[in-house]
Amino acid sequence: MTAFRFLPLLFLMSCSPASHAFKLDRITSGGMLYTVAEVDLNTDRLELHWLNPTTGQPYASFSQVQGRLRKMGREMLFATNSGIYAPGLRPLGLHVEGGRALVPINNARSGGNFALLPNGVFWIKGKQAGVTETQAYRRLDPQPTFATQSGPLLLAGGQVHPAFNKGSSSFKVRSGVGVCADGRVRFAVSAGPVNFYAFAVFFRDRLKCPDALYLDGSISAYATPESNTQLLDFAGIWTVSR
Repeated sequence: MTAFRFLPLLFLMSCSPASHAFKLDRITSGGMLYTVAEVDLNTDRLELHWLNPTTGQPYASFSQVQGRLRKMGREMLFATNSGIYAPGLRPLGLHVEGGRALVPINNARSGGNFALLPNGVFWIKGKQAGVTETQAYRRLDPQPTFATQSGPLLLAGGQVHPAFNKGSSSFKVRSGVGVCADGRVRFAVSAGPVNFYAFAVFFRDRLKCPDALYLDGSISAYATPESNTQLLDFAGIWTVSR
């Protein structure tokens, strides 16, 4: 398989017009249904949440974050879990909120999907968004407003992770996030089990995202004003609101 090459800077400016504000789609690809949230950073407010500032405890649920946003006079349009976490609802890797790193970079080289190297960081800073391999991110040091580290990387520069096998029998529900050729961010959650290779190809070929990061597996969920698929507590939670 072609070597997985990294660019020192993997980010795109969000430059699509205001008419392309937040959109939620159901897309079928390769026989699998995906829920896809499309975010335009020019018009949409994308944020990461972990600890409730009132209690100091993890929000744990979409409904708790939604309640917090409602008290601030904002409407939550979409939410999904951020990524893999450790016991005690603590993010396993880098977690940045409001420009503050609440959990540092994790350089683990063993231990499940997170350490299936290369892994990476999804970050946003103003109207910029990026998916960057972990060590490249450390060198870049973009000083993001929000960021989460997870693994493995699904795609870097359009290249599928070298460990993924088209014929893999490891099928699970999966969620991920990509920074796409049109400058938009897209979150995707599969409706059923899919292997890593098919999930990466979905981001590359259907969503046109050259850079994408796996977020989590079987417990992955999402919420909208009309529905909430969450069954277990989460650590980090991404929201789109207005």
